[in-house]
Amino acid sequence: MTIAFYPGSFDPMTNGHLDVLIQSLNVASNVIVAIGVHPGKVPMFGFEERADLIRQSLNDVLPDAMDRLRVVSFDNLVVDAARSHGATLLVRGLRDGTDLDYEMQMAGMNRQMAPDIQTVFLPAGTASRPITATLVRQIAAMGGHVEAFVPKAVLEALNTKLKR
Repeated sequence: MTIAFYPGSFDPMTNGHLDVLIQSLNVASNVIVAIGVHPGKVPMFGFEERADLIRQSLNDVLPDAMDRLRVVSFDNLVVDAARSHGATLLVRGLRDGTDLDYEMQMAGMNRQMAPDIQTVFLPAGTASRPITATLVRQIAAMGGHVEAFVPKAVLEALNTKLKR
C-alpha cells in the first residue's frame, strides 16, 4: 500500500489543490492531506474548517475515494510528518516553471533529510494553473467573484465568512 503525503496550507482549498488531490489518488493507495499549522500565522480558516472543506470538496466530485483520504495537521518538517504517518511519497503540485525551480530545491533538501521518501510532482490542469489560495483570499475579500477558482463548498464558506 502506497501512502502519499500532500502538504500545504489549503487556506482555502482551490480547484488547483483539488486537481492535484485527485491525481494523487490515481498514483497512491491512500492520500494524507497535511495542513501546515504555524503559530505565527493567522489563517482565514481554522484547521477544522480547512479539513472539512477538503473533505467536502473531494466528496462532491469523487465520493468513492473518501475512504482513501485522511486530513491531518502538522507543525514540523514535512519529511518528519510524512514519515510519522507512514507515507513514502511526498506530493507537490506544479503550476509553472517558477514552481518547478522552488520545488526542485525543496525536493533536493527533503531527499537529503529523508532518502526513503520520494517527491512526486503533479502538473496542474490548464484551468487551475493561475490559481493561488492567496489570490483567492484577496479577490474574495475585495468583493470579487471566485467561483471559477474554488470548489462549491469553499465558495459557500468564503461567502459566509465574508458575510455575503
